[in-house]
Amino acid sequence: MFEFQVTAKSNRARTGIFSTPHGDLLTPVFAPVGTQATVKTLTPEHLKGINASLVLSNTYHLYLRPGDELVRDMGGLHKFMQWHNPMLTDSGGFQVFSLSNTRKIDDDGVTFKSHIDGSTHRFTPEKSIAIQENLGADIIMAFDECSDPNDVAYSKIAMDRTHRWAERSLRAKTRQDQALFGIVQGGVNPSLREESAKFIASLNTPGIAIGGLSVGETKDEMHETLDVVTPILPEEKPRYLMGVGTPEDIINGVARGIDIFDCVLPTRLARHHSAFAPEGRLNMMNATFARDERPIDETCDCYACQTFTRAYIRHLIVAKELLAGTLLSIHNLRALIRLVESLRASIMDNTFEAKSKELLTQWQSNAKRASKTEIKV
Repeated sequence: MFEFQVTAKSNRARTGIFSTPHGDLLTPVFAPVGTQATVKTLTPEHLKGINASLVLSNTYHLYLRPGDELVRDMGGLHKFMQWHNPMLTDSGGFQVFSLSNTRKIDDDGVTFKSHIDGSTHRFTPEKSIAIQENLGADIIMAFDECSDPNDVAYSKIAMDRTHRWAERSLRAKTRQDQALFGIVQGGVNPSLREESAKFIASLNTPGIAIGGLSVGETKDEMHETLDVVTPILPEEKPRYLMGVGTPEDIINGVARGIDIFDCVLPTRLARHHSAFAPEGRLNMMNATFARDERPIDETCDCYACQTFTRAYIRHLIVAKELLAGTLLSIHNLRALIRLVESLRASIMDNTFEAKSKELLTQWQSNAKRASKTEIKV
């Protein structure tokens, strides 16, 4: 049911097909984030229109609201949110990590307070799996502990705990129509990451996730960590780099053998009036766009770029119309999906090395220009 077939390679970069009960995923793939069973401002039809094939939802948030049992009783996430293509849920581990002031971790699990009403809850590996089985996504995650990447001593403790929790997650899993991915941890310490990659690979899960990155380490540290981890992981299993999805990170990740990405960045930028464009990230509130008849990106095939001008989108923002967020989200997500489509095509036609360098130069230059002109997000 969850077969993964590598279809082309260019050094460590590869394309593949990952089969799930709700369809095949062509990799590399970028997943829009639908934290609360919705990708913010977009309908499932919008997602189909940008050629999204995988959507991520969040265990922690859906457990708190509306409740995983309610979602189960409504037919599961696919039916509840009317997305009938592949879905992935995280374990809730990262959200618990981010609640550092309101949670207590022990070897059995985590006790935390809800960010909604302050009520106390407890997650264990068994609880996380039970919630994810109620939600019903195709791909689910073992419960893990994410740690400060620069704290080597605690990274060792969190890694060992993650390994024990992965074994417990596997024992707790009962559904055969869900693929449980183990998660590699270990901060940015090479020896810990090597140890974790070997241990998680030994569990023989249908896929393997790499967690604990893009949480404060440098880009060089992220790349060095991937250089340690991915050569250890089995070729016949998809690799998911959790929560990482800037254009530059996607290009560098694909070059290092990553297959699956997700990130809140595209829709978060959209909510802050920012758009990906060839000349850099654009602050669409800028007065310079008031009479600009061009689309956001003349090379983009998305609905927003094929239909509306920069001037119109700026007007929507100034007028505080909700359509602005929808159009910018459509465009920003399509930009990253176009990126992975381009990388996939270049691997298949053996032009990846040149194409990835070209794209990386473009996106790195854009990011530098954006940092000088863009509003803070």
